Amino acid sequence: MKIGYARVSTFDQSEDAQVNALTAYGCERVYREKASGKSAKRAELSRLIDTLRPGDIVVVQRLDRLGRSLSDLIELLDGFKNQEVDFVSLHESIDTTTATGELVFHMIGAIAQFERRLISERTKVGLQAARARGRKGGRKAKLTSSDIKKAQAMLLDPAMTKAEVAKHFDVSRPTLNKALSAYVQQ
Repeated sequence: MKIGYARVSTFDQSEDAQVNALTAYGCERVYREKASGKSAKRAELSRLIDTLRPGDIVVVQRLDRLGRSLSDLIELLDGFKNQEVDFVSLHESIDTTTATGELVFHMIGAIAQFERRLISERTKVGLQAARARGRKGGRKAKLTSSDIKKAQAMLLDPAMTKAEVAKHFDVSRPTLNKALSAYVQQ
């Protein structure tokens, strides 16, 4: 079964042109959505994915209607492949039911993998440079060493519970426990 997906970013826009192209291509069902491509939570796309069966073909008018980033597209297309679902993008002439379309899909996948590796390498180099300058990465600690000393003193009182101490410092009990154990190890 050919299943179409049409998406526009705002409620001011109309997806009618996409729906017409998908219907003309032979889509028996078209999921319509008004949501940003950046949004990971797209209800109609989730419904489409939930209804897919092996042998189905997902059709979009343009690749950017399915997702904004190359990595998101690759993730979706890999999911389709794992479900034995083919994919067609009308504008870009990508059709994984053909050998050429499959080749284009693999080339896009290779480029995405290359992009991920480059990002990873740049991140590692940036972290090393920051460490060399004495910077430490990660989230700022919720409790200062002074707070931890106060928490330890409060916990010496047998009537005081860890939950009460955590509430006093506006942190969760696991955060308090982690801070206390890290402070002891120093």
